[in-house]
Amino acid sequence: MNSSIISNTSTRCRSFSARCSPAPHFASGSKVILKGMRYHELEKWVQSRGFRPGQAMMLWKRLYGNDIWADSYEALQGLNKDFKMMLSEDADFKALHLKDIITSSDGTRKMLFTLEDGLVIETVIIPCRLGRNTICVSSQVGCAMNCQFCYTGRMGLKRNLSAAEIVEQAVCARRLLSHEIGSMTNVVFMGMGEPLQNIENVLRAADIMVDEQGLQFSPRKVTVSTSGLVPQIIRFLKESNCALAVSLNATTDEVRNWIMPINRKYNLQLLLDTLREALCAKRNYKVLFEYVMLAGVNDSIEDAKRLIDLVRGIPCKINLISFNPHCGSNFKPTPDDKMIEFRNILAESGCIVFLRPSRGDDQMAACGQLGNPGDFQAPLLKVPPRFQDVLSFQT
Repeated sequence: MNSSIISNTSTRCRSFSARCSPAPHFASGSKVILKGMRYHELEKWVQSRGFRPGQAMMLWKRLYGNDIWADSYEALQGLNKDFKMMLSEDADFKALHLKDIITSSDGTRKMLFTLEDGLVIETVIIPCRLGRNTICVSSQVGCAMNCQFCYTGRMGLKRNLSAAEIVEQAVCARRLLSHEIGSMTNVVFMGMGEPLQNIENVLRAADIMVDEQGLQFSPRKVTVSTSGLVPQIIRFLKESNCALAVSLNATTDEVRNWIMPINRKYNLQLLLDTLREALCAKRNYKVLFEYVMLAGVNDSIEDAKRLIDLVRGIPCKINLISFNPHCGSNFKPTPDDKMIEFRNILAESGCIVFLRPSRGDDQMAACGQLGNPGDFQAPLLKVPPRFQDVLSFQT
């Protein structure tokens, strides 16, 4: 692959991202939404209201640091009285309204938030005995990618989330649940939506999350996942130091075209060659490949051997993920013993590979289970002839 691939695909990024209009940065009544601004933008806005830059830093630390996570101007102890009055009149602290918290049998929490326009998103908090508690945030209401194994994809796309709506998921999780499960160290953009289709707001939200004076997440512990939007991958790797995860899930274009329709636009060779070249400019950086294992579809020994060849030359780790069943799909999970065999083949070839257990699946909080398609559902695609017997047998 040569540099022309990167330059040619980059020119298409703007038009692809623009297909879904972004959510506004201002609340009703033209109040500015504080959690939608990077620090330098907040500082500029505070100065435009006639206050010192130092006031902006004090506000920033109360929004994101010092274990305050302020959600109203009443929580801003220690700030100038006139500054607090201005904030009460000109700023909005909330972009989300908590609807419910559902706890699964394994301790995973699913938080449901209502947006200003009445739409609902879901955020998942995954506790870990080793202290690596993870917040799984959504980046869109629904998803346009129509991956055939994903419940969210059945919804279609309603709209992008604003940066504030993304950031506030992490802030609310810390404010409401830190006392129960401890420090939250990791963020994954693996909830509802295709993050890189909303790349402007995702990059902005990630910048806010990793700010050293704010939420203080390590860039390497903030992971943005994608189904494989090649132009946006190039931009993300250039502009962000956060981690990248690519949802691969197949070793042939035939299968990936079916279960992940985005492959018809950006096929496996283009996707992987792009990563191979783009990662040359990143030091000590590994992409995470996610591979949802579907019984009889992508879990054969031949698939394992092809996967080894596909990722050769790409600094990477591989997560093998058990499919989480739902009513919107006829797929079945690969049996545990076959997943272990698949993993062992990869590991013996030198791949760094992990088996990722399901978390929260009894409350529809696991990977691929978020959302509520309602009456409208995106179409299921035609099953390739050689897999029709597999799916009909499983049903």
